[in-house]
Amino acid sequence: MIEIPRDVASFAESPAPADVVRRQYLASARGDLAALRATLAEDVEWTEMAGFPLAGTYRTPKGVTGNVMERLAAEWDNWTAHDDTYVVDGEEVVVLGRYTAVHRTTRAPLAVRMAHHFTVRGGRIVRFEQFTDTALVRDAMTA
Repeated sequence: MIEIPRDVASFAESPAPADVVRRQYLASARGDLAALRATLAEDVEWTEMAGFPLAGTYRTPKGVTGNVMERLAAEWDNWTAHDDTYVVDGEEVVVLGRYTAVHRTTRAPLAVRMAHHFTVRGGRIVRFEQFTDTALVRDAMTA
């Protein structure tokens, strides 16, 4: 996980790709959709992988938060994307981590590994692609 610098003000404004991605995870963990949208470009392409309950590509910051984050919060308790490891190459950021949550209907817990691939330009996320074991997510939803 990337450490937040002591100079929090510079972190909050940093256009460095890893900093932008980290701000996105922090906003998501707080449920701060406005701050999360601030990390996304107006023409963002956000792809949830085939087989995932929210599979598809979403565009615009409001489209992403409305179709992904708000729906996850409605269906899962404490949905969290843990950003454990960052691999950065220029504007490309790959995050290896895990999702944890409890499904609201089945009460089944979820703990599954994931990889996220971000492209960051001009201090905003322009592209996102998710990779995870969708069968484990489906199993928790139908337990």
